[in-house]
Amino acid sequence: MSSARGSSRLGPSGLRPGTPGGSGGSGGAYTRLAPVRQGRWYGGAELPKSLLKRAFARNSPLRHLDWILLATVLALSLTGTLLVWSATRGADPRTYFVKQMLAIVIGLALLTGTALLDYRRLRLYAPVLYGISLLGLIAALSPLGTPVNGSKSWITLPAGFQIEPSELAKLAVILVVAMFLSDARHREGGRPTLRAVGLTAAVAVVPLVLIIKEPDLGVGIVILVTVLGLVALSGVRLYWLAALFAGGALTVFVVLKLHLLRAYQLGRLTAFLHPSADPAGTGYSAAQAKIAIGSGGVFGQGLFHGSLVAGNFVPEQHTDFIFAVAGDELGFVGAGVIILLLAILLLRALRIAQHADDPFGMLVACGIAIWFAVQSFINIGMTLGIMPVTGLPLPFVSYGGSAMYADMLAIGVLLSVHRHRNVFAT
Repeated sequence: MSSARGSSRLGPSGLRPGTPGGSGGSGGAYTRLAPVRQGRWYGGAELPKSLLKRAFARNSPLRHLDWILLATVLALSLTGTLLVWSATRGADPRTYFVKQMLAIVIGLALLTGTALLDYRRLRLYAPVLYGISLLGLIAALSPLGTPVNGSKSWITLPAGFQIEPSELAKLAVILVVAMFLSDARHREGGRPTLRAVGLTAAVAVVPLVLIIKEPDLGVGIVILVTVLGLVALSGVRLYWLAALFAGGALTVFVVLKLHLLRAYQLGRLTAFLHPSADPAGTGYSAAQAKIAIGSGGVFGQGLFHGSLVAGNFVPEQHTDFIFAVAGDELGFVGAGVIILLLAILLLRALRIAQHADDPFGMLVACGIAIWFAVQSFINIGMTLGIMPVTGLPLPFVSYGGSAMYADMLAIGVLLSVHRHRNVFAT
């Protein structure tokens, strides 16, 4: 009864008369305040709805992301992490697993920051990024560089981390080449001049020379093919393009003729041309990789149950030959899923290039697509024995921080081009 009588004296605002905010006394002015709506700010259902509405508003960056591309990248990265974990379980699996997860997290942060930028700003920063990549390549060749597997292409950082400048140089070269070629197309009414093509070749030659000096033949091939592809897509005359291809072939001939490659690189080329000549020596890696893929059959031996993977019969199975781990443990079906995901990634990149708002965005997206296509083909091809072993990782799947950072940055650039495409594009 006492509680009922007490509640009957509460004012309309829920406070007793005479108290601050009640209907009487000095606090009567507070009665004009609107009642507090608890659900809007304190755990009610309206706050998540408001956040989701704001996150996916018309001008929100989230609404203009290519979610199919992003989901494909995440699927490849997580699949690669499991394969790396399985491939290193005989050594120290947690170390490799934690480092790979950390590389993915840092890479996603780089992807997010790049995707939020307007890609046209990257056009302004391209020369700076190009200069930084050259300094990194020079530093790798200096006493600061650390030789790994016969190639002096790494720089050791504190806390045991290493960075490979040649991986980041791929994106820098694509941005600078796209800038030169798109500017030339704009000035000349759609067709680059011979001067623009010459500048493009000069821009590409400098990092190529440094990369071959390390030596890193795989990255050199990727950059060379990417630059030739961008020149072809820029609309140059056919005989200029033929001259560039002839120059590229001449460069390869000179490198082989002057013996600029290391002995182990020549051994890899010899093993590719004559796979049965030395199966226990230079051809051992490729031979074991093919055996591992064949042993998996259709459905594989099961994740973490591959017999050849557990026995470490395939050298560098967590990096260069990660596709052999997929074949052994996931079989033809699992390896086919990885190839399908890579194909989806390439198709999304080409679609972004198709709907790009200007020639610069189109060339950048095409350059990234060529980069991923060439690198994936070489990595899977050398595992199957149809390409020479060059030490290229499989994008988003192989173990390695520098490669993951470069790949994620490239996806961030693609998302930026996609976000700023013409609103009338379909």
